[in-house]
Amino acid sequence: MTRTAGAAGPEIAVRHDALLGEGPTWDAARGRLIWVDVLSCRVHTWDPADGRRTVLATEQHVGAAKPRAGGGLVVNLRDGVGLYDVAGSFSWLHRDPVPGRRGNDAAVAPDGALWAGTMAYDETPGGGTFGRIAPDGTAREILSEVTISNGTGWSPDGRLMYYVDTPTRRVDVFDVRGTEVTGRRPLAEIEEGAGFPDGLTVDADGCVWVALWGGGAVRRYTPDGRLDRTVAVPASQTTACAFGGPGLRDLYITTARVGVDPAAQPWAGSLLVLPDAGQGSAQRPFAG
Repeated sequence: MTRTAGAAGPEIAVRHDALLGEGPTWDAARGRLIWVDVLSCRVHTWDPADGRRTVLATEQHVGAAKPRAGGGLVVNLRDGVGLYDVAGSFSWLHRDPVPGRRGNDAAVAPDGALWAGTMAYDETPGGGTFGRIAPDGTAREILSEVTISNGTGWSPDGRLMYYVDTPTRRVDVFDVRGTEVTGRRPLAEIEEGAGFPDGLTVDADGCVWVALWGGGAVRRYTPDGRLDRTVAVPASQTTACAFGGPGLRDLYITTARVGVDPAAQPWAGSLLVLPDAGQGSAQRPFAG
């Protein structure tokens, strides 16, 4: 039986007008939330303890930004994966420019590698990829002919990987053996009219929380694929979610202003938070 979140619902953490807010990530070492505005070429950070914010301008569209173990950021850009050090200096880790294609969502695996996806700007079916980038920059394509590579996450024991190629309307699950993933199969399918699966996160119980683009919601699915919670979001272009804050109890949700009337949806483009939503699991920083 589906349970809908209570009337309190999400709150605004950071009011903003992001064109395409995406990829919230909790940076435990610095006690801050990192997220991106893909189309504005911006990486944002926010410290919920003191409200301090920073904004980093990238030279290309940025699909994702994750903390590095030694400080700085790893970013999935239009032409590949790059690194920012603690002083803000940039270098390429793996450059692979393809005309008409850009980096999209990415996630750090339990072993510290980055799993990053791409997509065609015009969303051509099969125009994107999904692959693993090791800390030394060695890249290996895992999936080809992806359309919009999106949410990625791992079960708490690291034995399962969850993945979204948005137009399939599915959250898929793989078995993990070292650096290999096999046995792709559907975990859950989003029905017509409910939006499309976008970014996701996995909680301490192994449940998958997935944002619904065009659906104005975040859903929680149990490890056996059962829908057990729906969080209504007052912004139809809900893009991604992640646990953060003290004890990893708060669910942060990114939203987009693309394709909506800001007057009708004033929260669109803001970073939202659902306090005490559940129990997140610690995410490892990129080891490179």
